[in-house]
Amino acid sequence: MVLWVPGRGMRMISSAPLGGGTGEREWVLNAQVPPGYRRMDPAAHLASLARAAGATGPGVGLMTAADVRARRWAADGGVEALVTAGIGVRGWAAVPAPGEPGPRRAGTINIVVSVPVPLSDAALVNAVATATEAKVQALLDAGADASGTPTDAVCVAAARPVAGQRPEPFAGPRSVWGARVARAVHRAVAEACRAELARVPGRSAVPAPRERPAR
Repeated sequence: MVLWVPGRGMRMISSAPLGGGTGEREWVLNAQVPPGYRRMDPAAHLASLARAAGATGPGVGLMTAADVRARRWAADGGVEALVTAGIGVRGWAAVPAPGEPGPRRAGTINIVVSVPVPLSDAALVNAVATATEAKVQALLDAGADASGTPTDAVCVAAARPVAGQRPEPFAGPRSVWGARVARAVHRAVAEACRAELARVPGRSAVPAPRERPAR
């Protein structure tokens, strides 16, 4: 597992099973579980793993069947992104098949983003959308014809608000901080997915992302 303790509480927004939603959090844990994981108490399991690793206070816990040792990191202008990618079970979000109750088979692209400035509530949501857009772009650039896996999760951590300082109101891909989020996430996801695709038997490594032509 990978445990990040920033040393100061941060405001986070996450879709993780433990500590999801928004609020101040002290740490982020990304835990590797076996393929076919079927425990119905993932939040409790993650909390016990975090305690065993020495984490205290509220935190965010993510799970993946991907090898967390193969994580990829990228930074851009103070924004950092850490990604683990298991893309054996991937596809497009909008399909005609009905949804299924309960947990899905683990594959999972987990994205953790750190932003060094305070973000407004709206900007936190916007940052999640920006990171997701960058993930899809990276998948296509890496040669994976999909928008993600059924179990992808994201966590965006931003600095706590400071008295007298207005939080950044925007985090879309053309805003100052959103553009940095997009570039860092794109690079980390693309590298993680290329490594994962190269590992699959019978499939050769795909080239680095090419520059998209202007339209």
